[in-house]
Amino acid sequence: MLLFPPLPIDDILPELRQILSAQTRLVLEAPPGAGKTTRVPLALLDQPWLAGQRILMLEPRRLAARAAAQRMADSLGEAVGQTVGYRIRFEAKVSAATRITVVTEGILTRLLQTDPELAGIGLVIFDEFHERSLHADLGLALCCDSQNALRPDLKLLVMSATLDGDAVAQRLGDAPRLRSDGQGWPVQTRFLSRPAQPRLLSQAVADAVVQAAQADDGDLLVFLPGVGEITRTQSLLAERLPDCAVLPLYGEAPQAQQDQALRPSSRRKIILATALAETSLTFDGVRIVVDSGLMRVARFDPNAGMSRLVTLPVSRDRADQRRGRAGRQAPGVCWRLWSEAEDRALSPRTAPEIMVTDLTALALELALWGSNGDDLVWLDPPPAASLAQARSLLHDLGALDAQGRVTAHGRAMTDLGQHPRLAHMLLGANSQGLGGLACDLAAVLDGRDILKTTADTDLRRRLAVLRGEKDPQADPTRVAQARQTAKDLRRRLGVKNGADEALDRAGAVLALAYPDRVAQRRKGNAPRYLLSGGRGACLDELDRLAAEPWLVIADLDGQARESRIYRAAPLSEVEIEPLFADSMIRERVVTWDRRTEQVVAVQRQRLGAIVVKEQPLTTDPTEDARAAMLDGIRQMGLECLPWTPALRAWQARVEFLRREDAEGDWPAVTDAALLDTVDQWLASYLDGCLKRAHLAAINLGHALSGMLDWSAQQRLDRLAPTHITVPSGHRHSIDYGGATPVLSVRLQEMFGCATTPAVLDGRCPLVLELLSPAQRPVQTTRDLAGFWDKSYKAVKAELKGRYPKHAWPDDPLAAIATARTKMRHQP
Repeated sequence: MLLFPPLPIDDILPELRQILSAQTRLVLEAPPGAGKTTRVPLALLDQPWLAGQRILMLEPRRLAARAAAQRMADSLGEAVGQTVGYRIRFEAKVSAATRITVVTEGILTRLLQTDPELAGIGLVIFDEFHERSLHADLGLALCCDSQNALRPDLKLLVMSATLDGDAVAQRLGDAPRLRSDGQGWPVQTRFLSRPAQPRLLSQAVADAVVQAAQADDGDLLVFLPGVGEITRTQSLLAERLPDCAVLPLYGEAPQAQQDQALRPSSRRKIILATALAETSLTFDGVRIVVDSGLMRVARFDPNAGMSRLVTLPVSRDRADQRRGRAGRQAPGVCWRLWSEAEDRALSPRTAPEIMVTDLTALALELALWGSNGDDLVWLDPPPAASLAQARSLLHDLGALDAQGRVTAHGRAMTDLGQHPRLAHMLLGANSQGLGGLACDLAAVLDGRDILKTTADTDLRRRLAVLRGEKDPQADPTRVAQARQTAKDLRRRLGVKNGADEALDRAGAVLALAYPDRVAQRRKGNAPRYLLSGGRGACLDELDRLAAEPWLVIADLDGQARESRIYRAAPLSEVEIEPLFADSMIRERVVTWDRRTEQVVAVQRQRLGAIVVKEQPLTTDPTEDARAAMLDGIRQMGLECLPWTPALRAWQARVEFLRREDAEGDWPAVTDAALLDTVDQWLASYLDGCLKRAHLAAINLGHALSGMLDWSAQQRLDRLAPTHITVPSGHRHSIDYGGATPVLSVRLQEMFGCATTPAVLDGRCPLVLELLSPAQRPVQTTRDLAGFWDKSYKAVKAELKGRYPKHAWPDDPLAAIATARTKMRHQP
């Protein structure tokens, strides 16, 4: 017999029973407050198809799981653990009489992996599925797979308030849909201004809360992005509204504190909550919602291999969820810290967690299930890049073999309920007699920082606090939670509580979890580090770890260029080789030294991107040395080679023909082109060259001419000759360096010549640069006949008086070309 009054969902329960008696899959849509979480499981207990079997109901959060179980038990007039119980991490209240078990998402995954048939389970309910958590997506995919292959009688019910039910139903094989319109009370929306700067958020929220409390009656539910903002806002409101009970509510708060926020109070309540209060929970007496408009979510960068928390504007579906909290039991008011224009611009939905989070745990679960994921039912398939990065890490941790199959070590990792990195650390350290230290490290890394300060990154300080050392910055609640986690992990690993290894081994233990985040201090005064994974990171100059030459970094912000380090432990150099003996790369490296301008060879021991050890070797004229010399030439530029004017002229001739001779297949020989292909035409001439000075001895002419075969060399000499014989009988060189070849010659040497000399088989007249007897240009022309006819007289008049000993005939075409003066020319 129900002890609570009827709820809107009650109207559709008969139809729900009827559908599930005939179908194995159903999508139920019901708005917040309809009663789906507490009514539906109880309404199905007496169904014939469930006889002798139990119901599992999945909730996205521990607080919601406990609250849902308590509310259902209260409606039956029982204690939790009888007909209705729950299982969450580190806590369970169930008995042999339990028919409905509310579980958090990780628990469902473990149940499926332990028993894929889910023996004794007749129905799995996915509550608040619109939150699209990673484990909910995975749990549904695995349940569908089990249903298809092992348990055709298993029934699946997906429940949501704001989900696109049609899309879910289609992905579930066109499953039937059922909708409850509910009986939501009207909620008035009032818009306020968004704070100008993020640091002013707590003050702006406190102002809005005071304004809302003065304007309307009822308890207040305030949404803030994180615990830091909750703490600051609580301090401000405690002074301004002393008659109210200002209660924080977040996932890692102590259970007593969470219960206090949910229980009725004799004082007016102001509940400061994170996103966990958006769904599943009922707050008796709440009539007012104040929404900061922000949410904090984890974002994973597969290129960096790191996750970081980012603060984003709330999406439309989540803003509506928050607003609906004010109309659960009576008309309400929602105050939004953003404008109406900003409200219209909100994104429709928050990206599913599977699309933006670290998929390492998912990849391990898929391997344990024996699937690569392609054969499972996903609403959104996991991104290929993130999944590939996750599998690569799992292979490095020894959880997957070369074929991507889960190893015995990987199976053991999944039993610990920790991120695969920490699970690997726990198992590896325990085998080395450091299991207690690993449990303590995992505990301080598992939740929020147990220190209130972010100015000290040293994990050894946190471990000391965990083990009982007094610290003014310690948060008692978080310390107590971490100690409970450490105790549970020690029990699972079989580590005695008294086994407290020295804290100076913290870095060595942490390196097992983060082999890609071993970091070496760069040269210079600033505490900047290079990670073995190739990225950069930095510390504050006043940090106690700032002088450490080696660190292992557990927590950093994932910025693209140089990440900020938040938590780390020092590592001694002598610990590195034993830790990474199997993954250390030993290589002979031959490179070009820009400073000394020579080839150097070293024996190098490397951990990822970090050079751990290096010693010089004697350099031999091997392929490696040749490649290093070529790299040096590229760095120094082509000018380092022994060029001569003749070789530069050859270069210009070939480039001229490459432009003008369409029938030839001429290579590009500009400096840029030669530098790009230097390994093709010069490499064989570099044997024995180990420094810049050695380049002077190479036969550059042979190397360049080797780019042309014999016929091309003959064609080059015919079409672009180096010299031409002029009427005076002298040979003069042709300059091919410009757009058109140029012949510079004294005017008197061209007497008697009416035709402009040409190259390219006569197709390209030369530019004649006619010189005075003093070798100064007096005329430039490609039309020699036109010069004699039109310009010669003027040139003669100008120069005859200046150079009287040279010939200046009236008819240059009839004169004899000469390079001599007139006096010497006469008999």
